[in-house]
Amino acid sequence: MKRILLFLAIASLSLIANAQLRPVDLPRYPFINYDSNYLHYDTASPALKSFFGKLRRVTRLEKGNINIVHIGSSHVQAGTLPNTIRRNILNAFPTLVANRGMIFPYSAAANCNNPADYRIHCPQRTILTRNIYKDHQYPLGVCGIAVTATDTLTEMQVVLADSGVNYATSRIIILGHSDQGVIPLIRTSQRNIYPSYIDAKTDRYIFNLTQAVDSFVVVLRCSPEKQFTLNGILLSNAKPGITYHSIGVNGAALNDYLRCENFVRDMRLVRPDLVVFGIGINDAASSDFDTVKFRLDYERLIDSIRVVNPDCAFIFITNNDSFFKKTKKKYVVNSNGPLAREVFYRLAKETGGAVWDQFQVMGGLESMEKWRKANLAKTDRVHFTVAGYRLIGDLFSNALFQAINNQLYPPPSERYQYISY
Repeated sequence: MKRILLFLAIASLSLIANAQLRPVDLPRYPFINYDSNYLHYDTASPALKSFFGKLRRVTRLEKGNINIVHIGSSHVQAGTLPNTIRRNILNAFPTLVANRGMIFPYSAAANCNNPADYRIHCPQRTILTRNIYKDHQYPLGVCGIAVTATDTLTEMQVVLADSGVNYATSRIIILGHSDQGVIPLIRTSQRNIYPSYIDAKTDRYIFNLTQAVDSFVVVLRCSPEKQFTLNGILLSNAKPGITYHSIGVNGAALNDYLRCENFVRDMRLVRPDLVVFGIGINDAASSDFDTVKFRLDYERLIDSIRVVNPDCAFIFITNNDSFFKKTKKKYVVNSNGPLAREVFYRLAKETGGAVWDQFQVMGGLESMEKWRKANLAKTDRVHFTVAGYRLIGDLFSNALFQAINNQLYPPPSERYQYISY
């Protein structure tokens, strides 16, 4: 009997070991510090312990939901970076694909780029409002951006275009408002659907569908006198699992999100368990970069999220290395990168969060030029190419997977204490 129990114990250990998340295969570049690719955090952090504990319950019992929110600027709005991380996480837990989460119809406005994992088609003209505008006419929420419809009939077609993941949604929540009483409709299969419930206090229009869909049309019947401002669309269903929301606005800095009137109100709808911060590249794009203000603005944004969930955990992605454009053909390195990096480490220590040191991993000061020569960064020396964003996403995913493995699947020597003979 003892031998049988010992065999079963060893077999169970083998299964657990095999359940560890496998790292994503990475190309090798001499300028990347692969040995630095891990999360820096205190294992005793209550917030991170709470997150990993919930992740353990969800992954083992396949009940409940984990909400991760990635907030940033153009790196996030472009979509490739957060979607790479999203796909890696969901591929690691293929039975725990919950829903696509919060999206915004960026390309419903002219000259506004949209993530590739969903498509937006809107032939009508809309008015764009972004949180980078000092005086924005229309109130903004958690997405930091809005489009306002004024045409007699505005139709925004939404198509979930990621063929590798099933994001079929049976519950659609439109965030938006109209002072003139315009009510949005949803059209699926040539049938208009009215909201199941309207929450006037929070400007939410909730649609409960009888059948899950992967495409639909938002119908807005407006006029120059009757407008509707759309602030975001939440796609959900009843499935347990992991949702990776991404929120990004081109050019946004910390203070821009702090000026969103309904940020906290809308964040309550998501209630994140983990927030991945990727804000800072625009804050540090100035010769008079103020690290004290940078830290205080971050603390204010963190406090606003903790109003929603006091136990929320945080991962801070340090700024990537970047350059200033001095003349038409001359660029100089942005020396604020190391200064911002120090602030991220201080914030992680203050909040019990983690740091992913993107600045160090990509090669440190002036490394962006090496990324550009390898066709991983664009000529502006600030943004990455699609291949570069995918590589950044894979590197971050591997750092996150290593932390998950350490917390959910500790080394066998640490497991024997749980075995009874």
